[in-house]
Amino acid sequence: TVQILSGLFRNVKGKHQSKKGLVVGFILTIANYSFFTALLMFFVTSSKLTKWKEDVKKHIDSEFKQGGQRNWVQVFCNGGVPTELALLYMIENGPGEIPIDFSKQYTASWMCLSLLGALACSAGDTWASEIGSVWSKSEPRLITTWEKVPVGTNGGVTLVGLISSLIGGMLVGVAYFITQLVFVSDLDISAPQWPLVVFGAMAGLLGSIIDSYLGATMQYTGFDKRIGMVVNYETKDSKHISGKPILDNNAVNLFSSVVIALLLPGVAWGFWPRG
Repeated sequence: TVQILSGLFRNVKGKHQSKKGLVVGFILTIANYSFFTALLMFFVTSSKLTKWKEDVKKHIDSEFKQGGQRNWVQVFCNGGVPTELALLYMIENGPGEIPIDFSKQYTASWMCLSLLGALACSAGDTWASEIGSVWSKSEPRLITTWEKVPVGTNGGVTLVGLISSLIGGMLVGVAYFITQLVFVSDLDISAPQWPLVVFGAMAGLLGSIIDSYLGATMQYTGFDKRIGMVVNYETKDSKHISGKPILDNNAVNLFSSVVIALLLPGVAWGFWPRG
């Protein structure tokens, strides 16, 4: 497990940052194997997608980093909420696997779905931005006004990006679901677990939409004529496109995952089939 975790976070930039990522993975692993596989799916797919078509992305992203390395702030914003939920889960329920069943394990089921929602939200946002920015044939549209905007604009959405966010969240749900099938022994007397896949997909899509809305309203986006690229900060050569300089991308990601972590269990509680 330690070797897997070390490999998982090998592209987290810096020794101290890598250790922080390792701590996140370790806590989720000892809490629940399903937490770990959901985290694994998020980080592996996100890392691969970040490196995908780098030659294209460096011409449209002014903050492009070769290799898609993550700093400690990004690790915290993507892993902070799941880590806290995993710790609360262990305090409340102890480490180990449980099926999602609101009638028998209400609090634990709530925490599990919150954690799934946070990871699926992060995956959905990453999939949308990494795939939509280079694969979409149509120009992005600003989610608040539906006007066409340059590629890389905060809050710009495409159909390809939205579909990608749904798939990214769904894969996190699939990883969680398969782990439940392997490690949970009393599934036959519990509520069905297949909705994990559905709610993972929902969290990925809704998380991407919320992230886009926050980006369009609370992140500055301008077009710098000197470098010919979209920028996330005001310069003397930039023309304002959307948003205000209130939050940066990491803060938007954190807020989005918190919102989804709070909303998803409530929605799931109303629709989850009873055993």
